Amino acid sequence: MDACAALAESIDRLAARGYSSRRFLKELGRAAGVRRGPLWPFDAASGGRDRLRGRGFRPAVDDDTDGQARHFAGTVAVAARLGGAMTRWLTTHVLRDGPDTADGRLSDEAIEFVRLVRSGELPQSDAAEWVREQLCHAPTGE
Repeated sequence: MDACAALAESIDRLAARGYSSRRFLKELGRAAGVRRGPLWPFDAASGGRDRLRGRGFRPAVDDDTDGQARHFAGTVAVAARLGGAMTRWLTTHVLRDGPDTADGRLSDEAIEFVRLVRSGELPQSDAAEWVREQLCHAPTGE
């Protein structure tokens, strides 16, 4: 399964609902199995659930597992609640996803995605295309 394409399609569906930016980002986290309510920290700490298993990510952010869509969406869910700096610290020091690893780079992309959506620089209507361009495997190769 092309999980990156499925992630982008999920984002397209969420964007059509007209949520606030905060709600949009939290809803995206549900794609990683991170609930919206008060139990979200338990979901995030346990790694969530792979609802979008598969591949399709660019080599720079692909760790050769089927869980990159979950990783991205889960990191978005955490960054939407705790902010980019705290999320970066957690991914680097707790998860040990260094900036020179595929997971570290994917976390950085998720944190940037949250920043762009929250600031309004990335409208929700363009968010799926951003994921396709930034994260998904290029159809003509890289």
